[in-house]
Amino acid sequence: MDSPPAKSWSIHSRPEIIAKYKILERVGSGAYSDVYRAIRLSDNLTVALKEVHDYQSAFREIEALQALHSCPNVVVLHEYFWREDEDAVLVLEFLTTDLATVIRSAKKREGGIGRGEVKRWMLQILSGVDACHRNMVVHRDLKPSNLLIGDNGMLKLADFGQARILLEPGFVADDENPEPYAQSTPGQCQAGYRVQEHGTMSKEEYFRVLDEVKAKELDKETSVPDGDTSCLATCTTSDIEDDILKGSYSYEAEEGGGDKNGALTSCVGTRWFRAPELLYGSTDYGLEIDLWSLGCIFAELLTQEPLFPGTADIDQLSRIISVLGNLTEEVWPGCVKLPDYRIISFNKVENPVGIEACLRNRSPDEVSLVKKLICYDPARRATTMELLQDKYFNEEPLPVPLSELHVPPTKDMSSDSPGGWQEYEDMGTDSDFDDFARVNTTTTSTGSYIQFS
Repeated sequence: MDSPPAKSWSIHSRPEIIAKYKILERVGSGAYSDVYRAIRLSDNLTVALKEVHDYQSAFREIEALQALHSCPNVVVLHEYFWREDEDAVLVLEFLTTDLATVIRSAKKREGGIGRGEVKRWMLQILSGVDACHRNMVVHRDLKPSNLLIGDNGMLKLADFGQARILLEPGFVADDENPEPYAQSTPGQCQAGYRVQEHGTMSKEEYFRVLDEVKAKELDKETSVPDGDTSCLATCTTSDIEDDILKGSYSYEAEEGGGDKNGALTSCVGTRWFRAPELLYGSTDYGLEIDLWSLGCIFAELLTQEPLFPGTADIDQLSRIISVLGNLTEEVWPGCVKLPDYRIISFNKVENPVGIEACLRNRSPDEVSLVKKLICYDPARRATTMELLQDKYFNEEPLPVPLSELHVPPTKDMSSDSPGGWQEYEDMGTDSDFDDFARVNTTTTSTGSYIQFS
């Protein structure tokens, strides 16, 4: 007798789905989800069906997308199917390519990405992240392959499987409520903590509100705890060939990660775009980690090369320190309280190269924009609201209209590299110790610390 089909294909046997959608092909695959291109039978609309095999990721993605349902730069959730003992299937708008593909394509094109194009891409990304942060949604996995793009040049944030919402008291989601949205209208917003619908606020007010919300989280669980959630629990149309890449490029959260009462985990996101506080083990963070990721994305847009392509956590920190210098109380007051700050140390970097060295041949305004995001102290990172008003976007060359953006017709599947990016080919193992000739471990009365050189 034939063996039953693999679970990743179970979507084909679910009558409530095949009654409404014609499934055409699988276009993306990850460790915890599969994405299919489909046609909605009622109107022939092309959609993406995302079958999520991880409960927490499915919950978080639905929660976040419902809160952001009216945001033009966030992918649209049309509806979803989720019953007990079955994987959640999200019906999303179908977008043909992503920013990672745009960058790869630009590397092959003389002149790369024009300055006016860079500004338009940046503005769209900022608009999407600003919508998230106004609704107190922290994405936690911003990277070029999670920024999807339609044929018309419209960019939309996607893959919210690691997102968390900082909510006001009044809505609690927990493991005893396996179908928290069963009675909700698809696309309906939940009662989230909305910072401000219109206008702007000062940075002091911004962080005051954030501190208040984070303080409330200490006393009550506000969304599904991180627990053993995996950092591979989402996928986009870029991920169908990325299994080898993800083995050393993304993170798995530790099982039973001591995540109680809504606390956060430091093991989120994709290494190259992870903020230093996460690399030092912080679980007390907020929207600021997305801002660091934005800086890495913007730098990659400007150079078509990753800013900090670390091969392991320690190597990632080493690359950051070589550019910014050592992390000290002078540059970030309170950094000594980071969980791993006294455990891991680096030799003194006498002459850090600075962001300027990473952005050669770029204008002072472009360098300044990235420096506003790539800084150790989270409180010093420019907010999305501030960046949207930055003079950089109002100076020549002005952002081009969407119609003038170079958008590849579809995702580039022709690369010889297993992960699609040639520079990922020789990343090696994920061990934090492989890249260092000398590791010094010192035992003190209060524990041990490791010094890398």
